[in-house]
Amino acid sequence: MYRRDKSLALRSGSSALYNNLSVLRPPHRPAASLVTVHGHSVSVLSAGGAQRQLQPRPGGAALVTQAAWCVLPTRILLVLTCQKGIQMYESDGSIMVYWHALDTTEHPPAQAVFARGIAAAGERFICVGLSSGMVLVFDIPHKGTNITVSEVLKEHHDAITDIAAELGQAPDGAGDLVTADDGGTLCVWSSGEEFSLLNRIPAFGWTCSSVRLWNGIIAAGYGSGQIRLYEAATGSLRAEVNAHARWIYALDLAPATGKLLSGAEDSFVHVWKLSRNPDTNDVEMEHCHAECVTDTQICGARFCDPEGNSFAVTGYDLSEIFCYSQV
Repeated sequence: MYRRDKSLALRSGSSALYNNLSVLRPPHRPAASLVTVHGHSVSVLSAGGAQRQLQPRPGGAALVTQAAWCVLPTRILLVLTCQKGIQMYESDGSIMVYWHALDTTEHPPAQAVFARGIAAAGERFICVGLSSGMVLVFDIPHKGTNITVSEVLKEHHDAITDIAAELGQAPDGAGDLVTADDGGTLCVWSSGEEFSLLNRIPAFGWTCSSVRLWNGIIAAGYGSGQIRLYEAATGSLRAEVNAHARWIYALDLAPATGKLLSGAEDSFVHVWKLSRNPDTNDVEMEHCHAECVTDTQICGARFCDPEGNSFAVTGYDLSEIFCYSQV
């Protein structure tokens, strides 16, 4: 069971965007920091309670599509994506260390151009998706601003919706990165000096809006309200659950326990538990908790600790972040 705790006030609301909440869970600190997007700005709530507003620079006002922390072994960066480019900040949002402008000249005037989908990968890479379906791989130095694009992944044909790195221990041959797109296609990659495609999981008629990867299990949330579980190593479907009545907007996984969090347009947040049967190696999914956030179109849901003992939720145009903890 989870109970609702004191909410965190926002100076602005949250936009109706996929995965519109990121949580930084630093070790040895009692509280987490949170970030959410509203229109042209980003709200960063520090663990100490301070709130900072960020806006895309340079390039003038542009709608922000996502903000997320990327945790690498030697560095933590806050990454913003928008219609004009990609920005990377120091973890507290105080200093911008990199700006990558998107090339809008190659696209027809009626075609939207934006970046979306953010994840750290391997020891020193950050991957960011584009509306063209390409994924940019950035090589991140231990410190400083000498960030470069080391590779461009071109397997998708629809706009990238989400990217997720392995949160647990990947089995041999399972890969450590998964990318999802508007068409519903998933691609599984192995990161390294050169990223290699291991599997391509075909679409089945619905957008895959959010994806997570844990111990070789891919959890994918769809516009149909379904959650599907796949084997990363083979791409085979292991489980399918009609989890929500409407479009899923966010998934998250607690790496220490395998708890899965899902939030959707139907105002519900669900907590699930993923596991493998030790005898058959089957992937199992157990429902643990349901929470209704009344009259709220949920657009972000994240665990606030590695065990999944607490989580936070954002909703469309909601001027607060709802927080819950296990009892």
